Amino acid sequence: MSSWRSWHRPLVVFSAAMAALAVVSAVGLVVDDRMLVGAPIWAKPFKFAVSFTAYCLTLAWMLTLLTRGRRIGRWAGHVVVLTGLAEMLIITVQVVRGKRSHFNTATAFDSALWDAMGMTIVVLWAATLVIAVLLLRTRLPDRATALAVRGGLLISLAGAALGFLMARPSESQRAAGNLDTADVIGAHSVGVPDGGPSMALTGWSTTGGDLRAPHFVGMHALQMLPLLLIALVLLAPRVAPLRDAGVRLRLVRVAVGGYAALVALITWQALRGQPLIHPDGATLTVAGAILAGVAYGTWRALRPVAPARPARTSSSAADKEHVA
Repeated sequence: MSSWRSWHRPLVVFSAAMAALAVVSAVGLVVDDRMLVGAPIWAKPFKFAVSFTAYCLTLAWMLTLLTRGRRIGRWAGHVVVLTGLAEMLIITVQVVRGKRSHFNTATAFDSALWDAMGMTIVVLWAATLVIAVLLLRTRLPDRATALAVRGGLLISLAGAALGFLMARPSESQRAAGNLDTADVIGAHSVGVPDGGPSMALTGWSTTGGDLRAPHFVGMHALQMLPLLLIALVLLAPRVAPLRDAGVRLRLVRVAVGGYAALVALITWQALRGQPLIHPDGATLTVAGAILAGVAYGTWRALRPVAPARPARTSSSAADKEHVA
């Protein structure tokens, strides 16, 4: 891994700022007892700050892998910083005001902030897509690293795109028929109103579907897949099969496929209005199939590859050589 000094500096600085904001938000969770949509009011900036810290640090490292298009990648990193900063400023301003930031169209000012946030999210997603395209075109010497980075980026982009589903009017909002005058347009939950019973820490609904689950899991493939590869490399001195670069590549292939299948599964679960922690028989069946597929793929990946058989000399050629 390259020295952190060569990482994209604005992304590193922004990550440090988000880590500091996470600490401030954690203090807010303790000293500020205000609630908003069924959750502590400082929970949103805390979760977003932690997520941005990991997200931007990972991108800062990935940009060091570029062998061409570095200038474009550097500017894309700048765009991620600027749009991320704008998004976090809006979220924090609304927390200070005691208002929700997402889906809020109650006043002209709230609506303008929500529209601005929507634009920053789109631009941030596009900037990440540019980085992904550049890395897809970059020839990386280690195939397992290339797959972990590219697979993580593509799954992360898919997970981030799920956020656009939340911005659509929910079924109940469409049924009410007052979208032009509604105070809230869009929702995290599916089948139930936002702000109901929820899981600790994450705040995901326990009575209906919640699109934040696949959104979160998908976005953080960006970190999880490269971290898996790092773990395989660190274990290689102790686990003989992992010393083989081919084995590590096959294991990363299994991980990318399994992770993508997991994101698809929990997206399907959320869209059916089903809580993450209360899966039905269909969800459990698909989850079992994914788990079995990952287990089988892992077993196959760890099996030693039989050496190629030497080419057999034809009997006629052998006879001629004998006669000669």
